[in-house]
Amino acid sequence: MTAAPPSDVLFYHLKRQPLEAVLPALIEKTLERGWRAVVQAGTQERLAALDETLWTYRPDSFLAHGTARDPMPEAQPVYLTTGDDTPNAAGVRFLVDGAEVAAFGGFVRIVVLFNGQDEAALAQARAQWKAAKAQGCSVAYWQQAESGRWEKKA
Repeated sequence: MTAAPPSDVLFYHLKRQPLEAVLPALIEKTLERGWRAVVQAGTQERLAALDETLWTYRPDSFLAHGTARDPMPEAQPVYLTTGDDTPNAAGVRFLVDGAEVAAFGGFVRIVVLFNGQDEAALAQARAQWKAAKAQGCSVAYWQQAESGRWEKKA
């Protein structure tokens, strides 16, 4: 059996907006490209908050998703978890709130979102950057500009 090819790993440095404002838009772009997504949170509390956020983030819209509590996780366009499971064969894995992966392969893209005001989160993102590069991944660093638009910095 051959190893999965390395993923593109994108790091989003959250400084101006919280995760709850940024994640839904990134998931929407993922789904528009025809990919499924898995969102891996660092804690059960964050997972529960994101579950609520994706249903209510905009008055006129929601993002259909499921968790291990819901039936047919393999049919979900977006699956929320705190583990490394991917029952929906997602092409994109989002790592939020301190979530970690051992290997960065097997996905089209891995997106790491981290709080730029938290020193521990910054240190963890730096370690993940080094690990992703060591595994042969293409890495990119995005930061939000004063205008609110995302700018590729590295």
